[in-house]
Amino acid sequence: MTVQIASLKPGEYAPLPDAGLGALRTGKGNLPLESVEVDARITALTAGVEVAQGFRNPYDVPLEATYIFPLPGRAAVTAFRMEADDRVVEGVLKERGQARRDYDQALAEGRRAAIAEEERPDVFTMRVGNIVPGERVTVRLTLSQPLPYEDGAATFRFPLVVAPRYIPGTPLDDRSAGDGVAPDTGAVPDASRISPPVLLPGFPDPVRLSLTARVDPAGLDLREIRSSLHVVTEEEGVVRLQPGERLDRDFVLRLAFTASASLTLVPDHVHGHDGGPGTKDGTTEGAQDHGEHDGHDGDGDGTFTLTVLPPAPGGPDARRPRDVALLLDRSGSMSGWKMVAARRAAARIVDTLTFDDRFAVLSFDSVVERPEGLSAGLVAATDRNRYRAVEHLARLEARGGTEILDPMEQALGLLDDPGRERVLVLVTDGQVGNEDQILERLGARLAAVRVHTVGIDRAVNAEFLGRLAGLGSGRCELVESEDRLDEAMEHIHRRIGSPLVTGLTLKADGLGVLPATVTHLGSLYSGVPLTVSGRFHGPATGAVTVHGVGADGPPWERRLDGTPAEGRAPRAIWARSHLRRLEDRYAIGEHGLEREIVETSLRHGVLCRFTAFVAVDSRVVAEGGPGHRVLQPVESPSGWAAPAPPVPPAPMAAAPMAFTSAAPAIFSVASRDAASPAPGAPEYTAGPGGGAPGTLGGGPGTGTGAVPGTAAGAESGGAVPGWAPVAPTPFPAPPAGARRGFGRSVSRKAAPAARPVPHSVDSVRPQLAAELARLRERGSLTVAERRLYLADLGSRLTALAAYTGGEPALSALARELSASETPGADVDALWGRAVAVLTELTTAPGGPDIPDGPDDPEAGTHRPIAPRPSFWKRS
Repeated sequence: MTVQIASLKPGEYAPLPDAGLGALRTGKGNLPLESVEVDARITALTAGVEVAQGFRNPYDVPLEATYIFPLPGRAAVTAFRMEADDRVVEGVLKERGQARRDYDQALAEGRRAAIAEEERPDVFTMRVGNIVPGERVTVRLTLSQPLPYEDGAATFRFPLVVAPRYIPGTPLDDRSAGDGVAPDTGAVPDASRISPPVLLPGFPDPVRLSLTARVDPAGLDLREIRSSLHVVTEEEGVVRLQPGERLDRDFVLRLAFTASASLTLVPDHVHGHDGGPGTKDGTTEGAQDHGEHDGHDGDGDGTFTLTVLPPAPGGPDARRPRDVALLLDRSGSMSGWKMVAARRAAARIVDTLTFDDRFAVLSFDSVVERPEGLSAGLVAATDRNRYRAVEHLARLEARGGTEILDPMEQALGLLDDPGRERVLVLVTDGQVGNEDQILERLGARLAAVRVHTVGIDRAVNAEFLGRLAGLGSGRCELVESEDRLDEAMEHIHRRIGSPLVTGLTLKADGLGVLPATVTHLGSLYSGVPLTVSGRFHGPATGAVTVHGVGADGPPWERRLDGTPAEGRAPRAIWARSHLRRLEDRYAIGEHGLEREIVETSLRHGVLCRFTAFVAVDSRVVAEGGPGHRVLQPVESPSGWAAPAPPVPPAPMAAAPMAFTSAAPAIFSVASRDAASPAPGAPEYTAGPGGGAPGTLGGGPGTGTGAVPGTAAGAESGGAVPGWAPVAPTPFPAPPAGARRGFGRSVSRKAAPAARPVPHSVDSVRPQLAAELARLRERGSLTVAERRLYLADLGSRLTALAAYTGGEPALSALARELSASETPGADVDALWGRAVAVLTELTTAPGGPDIPDGPDDPEAGTHRPIAPRPSFWKRS
């Protein structure tokens, strides 16, 4: 079978100039990362990927190289290997703090070592230490990922660059968590770990990129393949990237498949029985079995994967009137084609509204603006109002910083009518660093609305946008080019409307499904099959029936018989999804989950933010440890504006200036010598003149770089064009001596901070009082309307219960209300119980007055939160 490969973005790949202003040219070269090789095997709707990163030491002293790189946000990293000098060392998955101690100790003893850590669901750090002069070291990561499927096509997306993210908050006084170019702040305590230096476009020695995808339809009807980058086919089913492509955008393959409903049952296997790690010989060290067993492993004997096709959509009368809040990001990072595409996307959304709908448009950077002539609240979607909104959108240009929290809070404040379909649409590239702060502040409220995110960029922050959409039971659409926009907007138009089936539940027949392991069911939308996975006990036999409520009220169900299958990807993909859900609960306040997250990660051999893969060689190769350290710079994302020429740096100002677009550009490399006067903080100089050719800095083995666009650089005229310095919302300073984020070595550990504790029910009493007031006001709703309202209320109370660490009465009520849409539920009894429990929970004897309802000016007010240790484990 021959399949034609079409380009997603024809004519957009003119080569960049050979070199940019200030690029460091040396015959010897000074960037440790030589190559990135990606080998993907796509089987139906799953991809197994191996990523190989090749490092070389061009210096005359042992080297430690650090590389901040992206991986697909839904991918499960299951294996790690280091290869050097004909030796192969298998990585071991450990609790993150322990892995870092093992790595630091190995370097101090002169042994080779490598460590892979997750900073964000789609941002990782690789460190390879004690690379001896002239040596090449290769590290390999093995991962599995599901392919999202919609409207007849599956998408394989592999990111190739970590795009700069906007970092809000006040810089912290203590030591940086990493060596990146952005300072750690109260809002983003690990900013220095997610902000690699950026090369000027056209740097003459880019990393050699090799990418191969082998496509096996596995019985599905594959009709077409489309690619975002230039590819060639060498043989049937093999797609290979053409030489010369740079690591400056996401690689995307869209595969036109015909999907089908299915239930696959995959029993567990022991590592080493099917080609996985677990064997040792004279050149292989460090393998482990990650705790897998033949029998029960604590949460089941196998993994099921369920794919459910949506029913045929009903007519337009099947949905309720909508309240739509549209948020458009106009920050500096949205310049160029992204701003054009974002305006078009927002205008298309406004055009889909009907006279029965109400809407609001909020454009934001460091301030929030609304169309002239429209009120501050929701307005009717008349022709006149829609025209004013589109006219406002057409005038927007990129500027300022990505202050996303305030506009989202304003939008959620508008969407307070449960009698209407409440929809929040966010159009952005998502390039912010304070994801955890946003989730903590908004997690409970996002559960009350449908949240749809439109990510526009060639290197979009897809995982964060997906998490927002998941909390709001919505969908995330990624747009990597203007050519893709029309297709993407067709999907969004359908999703803004009511889902075809809600209130989904599973009932197993002959299969020992473990309910606590089942991933989020969500809702069924037109053209979007639902995929659910979980764990089961016992034999791989049985069936599952999916129940729900159709858009017009009648019950809906589908029964699927299980089909036994083999493979390790389903278990890994489920574990990564389950861990992501636990991590999101941790982020919104349920901090007691840390131990469960670590145990789950180790049991299933899947990397998460609380664990790390570490590979340590037993051979001593560098007495005294590395004499030089380099942080690998990355490409500027394709389509981002080039930075201004470098300027001499000045000391960091006490009052911070927030970056509003790309991170500072680096013209050679950010480096740190072992003898640096400020360990942990890169020392920068302007231009390549400070050192001899082929060296890094003012002496042998040292480096030069330039950092325009920092706070000091912006003040002295070196800001990137189109960037506007803004004063971010200040956060409380950390307590004296408090440690934020990671240290780089054992010797840097500070006194341990107090362990975070769940919030008390007092902290959510204003929200509970508002819910109680709304509940009492809506007692006259019809039975069907009350059923839907109780289900919505249950979802909101679930989030509030998580915030309090699982307050028993609140958790129990949330579970009961969440089941209000199931057949046979007693709506009157549930309504009365909700009133009684909320009344008890909002009564605080001797305490402050509780607001009576949503009209109280204090209801729902967010006070500044105290700084807390960063989301992931510290050493």
